[in-house]
Amino acid sequence: MSLRAFISRRVVTPEGLRPAALVLEGERILDVVDPVQVPAQAEVQDFGDLAILPGLVDTHVHINDPGRAEWEGFETATRAAAAGGYTLLVDMPLNCLPPTTQVAALEAKRQAAKGRCRVDWMAWGGVVADNACDIEPLAKAGVAGFKCFLVHPGIDGFTMVTEEQLRRALPHVARTGLPLLVHAELPTPIDSATEKLVNADWSSYQTYLQSRPEEAELSAIQLLLSLCREYGFRLHIVHLSASKALPELRAARSEGLPVTVETCPHYLHLAAETIPQGATLFKCAPPIRSRENGDRLWQGLREGTIDFVVTDHSPCPPEMKRLAEGNFGSAWGGIASLSVALPVMYTEASRRGFALADIARWMAEAPAQLANCQTRKGRLGAGYDADFVIFDPESEIVVTVDRLHYRHAVSPYLGERLRGLVKATYLRGRLVYEDGGFPGEPMGLEYRN
Repeated sequence: MSLRAFISRRVVTPEGLRPAALVLEGERILDVVDPVQVPAQAEVQDFGDLAILPGLVDTHVHINDPGRAEWEGFETATRAAAAGGYTLLVDMPLNCLPPTTQVAALEAKRQAAKGRCRVDWMAWGGVVADNACDIEPLAKAGVAGFKCFLVHPGIDGFTMVTEEQLRRALPHVARTGLPLLVHAELPTPIDSATEKLVNADWSSYQTYLQSRPEEAELSAIQLLLSLCREYGFRLHIVHLSASKALPELRAARSEGLPVTVETCPHYLHLAAETIPQGATLFKCAPPIRSRENGDRLWQGLREGTIDFVVTDHSPCPPEMKRLAEGNFGSAWGGIASLSVALPVMYTEASRRGFALADIARWMAEAPAQLANCQTRKGRLGAGYDADFVIFDPESEIVVTVDRLHYRHAVSPYLGERLRGLVKATYLRGRLVYEDGGFPGEPMGLEYRN
């Protein structure tokens, strides 16, 4: 098998940023060496000062396929992922029909994905009110872990779980050894806050922000940490937005509880104070909070209380965003960002003194660990899949419709000037994205542990 070498003066390796060459044999990285050590017989491509990062891993994506491909779908989601530097997506179990709460639904998803993916993928299973007996079969069938909601998920067909229902499921989850990902908001603080807003102006973002108070997240996280102590399962808090939860999470980590935490680019880059009247493209749940809150989330990343950053890519048809009426109460809550998350993060991180190695840890290595694919994905090293991104940190882009690539080209980032440009993405050694184009046929596969 012929050897290929990809050289750059800025390769993000596990040991840090350095001049290096990725030596490829087939779909895997044979070695990462100094440029002068490239085998003489290797076909060489030199990217100069462009950075080479590991392919990004996003463990929080709503592909919505099968059943709601008009919202998104494997073709469009993985196309946007490739354009954004992602080489592995892990699909959430809701919004598709049927939801991934039984083995038969997982098999339907596998059928829907065949031959349609530009990048590799995995699936989370769902924990809902009445499927405790399906949890262990789903684990044996190959899901990466499980997702549940402690509050209504905004869509019928995937039920939230009460504490009692969660307690019935947790022994099964614990036996699998797989993580339970939890949307950590409790309904009581939300219901109480919303009751006080009956006559409020729902075209104001502040009204929506008041309807999802931090207390909903804090009380949910306190409950989950207590259950984690009791049942010993792997707990993962998805899309943390309330920085007030950080001290409690920090203490839980010090205690040795098996808890990990993610946040999202929109909580780190956007701020409630700057969201215009009626701008429902900014609606997500939990909500984008204050700039000061965002600064504290960055501190949580710096100290390691927050482990990594994922998109929570949650698309929908534009009409569901209620753009004409600008009503934050009735609009769909979700932000789609697969194709622009890397420049959003690099823009904000570089301002704060972080480096490309931090980006690679937050957006590749640590998410791969959650999905238990860390021996093949998320790093540039010998034996790993040849998944990597050619990234220009010096270029600036303006977010335009043609850069989005997912099914419905709407975004709160449209018009923003960001730092960093994905030039090319390689999946298992093959070029899947380059300068706005998608060469070759879809070659993405389901990753199996």
